[in-house]
Parts: sequence; structure tokens; C-alpha cells
Amino acid sequence: MTDTPILTPRPLAMGDRVAIVSPAGIIKPQLVYNCLPVLADRGWVPYVGENTFNRHGTFAGTADERYSDLENALLDPDTRAIICSRGGYGAVHLLDRLDRLPLRDDPKWIVGYSDISALHALMTRHGIKSIHAPMTKHISEHRGLDVDSIRLFEMLGGATPKIKAGGHHMNRDGHAEGLLVGGNLAVIAGLLSTPFDVIRPGRILFIEDIAEPIYKVERIFYTLKLSGVLSSLRGLVVGRFTDYAPDRGSKTMEEMISRMVGEYGYPVAFGIPFGHVDHNVPMLCSSIVSLDVSKSSTLIRTIG
Repeated sequence: MTDTPILTPRPLAMGDRVAIVSPAGIIKPQLVYNCLPVLADRGWVPYVGENTFNRHGTFAGTADERYSDLENALLDPDTRAIICSRGGYGAVHLLDRLDRLPLRDDPKWIVGYSDISALHALMTRHGIKSIHAPMTKHISEHRGLDVDSIRLFEMLGGATPKIKAGGHHMNRDGHAEGLLVGGNLAVIAGLLSTPFDVIRPGRILFIEDIAEPIYKVERIFYTLKLSGVLSSLRGLVVGRFTDYAPDRGSKTMEEMISRMVGEYGYPVAFGIPFGHVDHNVPMLCSSIVSLDVSKSSTLIRTIG
């Protein structure tokens, strides 16, 4: 469905309902409760899904319970945004049923990162923008006053702020325009060759990850190379890769990635502040962007 026009969920207005749900891992209730007044201060009406605090093994409830909260929020005409409480693992359990919902009839904002990249892939499949951004822990701990929370709230309100980052010595200069897709690399790589595969020719891919050894990420890159898709991207934006150790082949993840894409001509940006880090700049998934990369800076602008 990605050949259809991209839909932008309408901006949030005063009095709009904002759901907090747990599609994946277990969340500490206090992190959610502390987030509610921050959202209310924006003039929105936040509420917590019925099953948000459930527990079923490592998951925030059974697949049926987690699906139910998402379905209710997606189909409720007064709910305009859905903020996922956290990532973890488990959103993939819900994709096949969510895929059958009439998502384009009344598109809602979905917010989150990490395992929530699976839900961004769902929205990309349906041609709907979503926001790869901090979740309840970040919002509550910063009381919504940090630059990333403020940027998220502005985006929910209809703004499309540009991203300007400093330079990186591995940056490959260039200009590109295309559909911005991506998120957590392990999650979206797990969706390759499925209907939810977002890593496709002609797109600008953004990636991040946590606690993945360099060789495992390199294996993903070889899969993309051998499939032909790595060579046919329009651009690559590399966020933060954290909690890994150097190996004998590469001292850093960035060094390995630079080597893997060395033969291609598209722009590559390194060191962009998003991922499992405190400064996690929101990214507008499924938007058409302009990417300008040089050794001294990276600029990402939404153009559609």
C-alpha cells in the first residue's frame, strides 16, 4: 500500500484524547502516571489503556489483551494519538490483526521507538506517517521540558521541524530526497520479505540499535547487500548504536557500516542523535524528506 498517497494524521487540538498503551514489554505504572499530567498540560486528555499494566511472562498482557488496547484506540474517533508506554519485544505479535483494520479511514499518530518500529512498519505499509520518538519514561523523567519531548509535542501539533546535526568524519557528502523509513535495525530486519518490510529501493533508511554485536549487524547488512536493496537506497542515516563491544574486524559499529556501504554513491550520515540514548530526536516516519550531508553537518527537512 506504499504506492498510495501518504496520509498525515490530523494535528492534535485542545481536548483531543491521547491513549497510552503497552504493545510489547511490561511497564512500571509510575512512569505512565507521571506522564499523564505532562500531556494534560498540553490541553490534551490522556488516558491509559485497560490492559496497559498487565503481565503475561515478559509481555504487558497476552497478545489478545495488547491487541485489544491498540484496536480500541485506533478505532476510537476521539483518540488522535497513541503513545506506546515502552518497547521491549512483542509488537510483532499484533501486526497481522492490526493490518486488517481500516487504518486509512481515520489515521492516528503512533509514537514510540525500539520494538515499536514494528508498528511504524505497519503504518508505512498503509501509507500513514508516524513518529519514532521517546516514550513515557523519557517524557515523565524530563517532565516534557527537554528538546526531544518539545519536538514531539510540536510534531503532534502539526509542525515539521527540521533536524540539523553536527558533522562526522565518516559522513559521505550528498543530497537525496525520498521516503524516510526505519527505526530499530534488528526489528525491521526481522520483517524483511514480509508485507511489513520497509527496507526497499529508493528510500532513505534511518537505523539504530542496542546490545547487538557488530558481527550480527554486519550480517544484516550482508543480507541487504545480497538482496540488492542496500545498493538501491537513496540515503542512509545512522543513529546511535549502544551497548556493544569492539570486535577483531571493527572497532566501532560506524566503521563497519561505512565499510559496508563504501561502494555506493548515496549520502550517508553518522552520529545523528536518535536511538537508545537520552537525546533521542523524534523522526517522522513515512514522510518525504530532503537529506543533505557533508563532513560538517547533516540536515533533514520534511518536504511531503
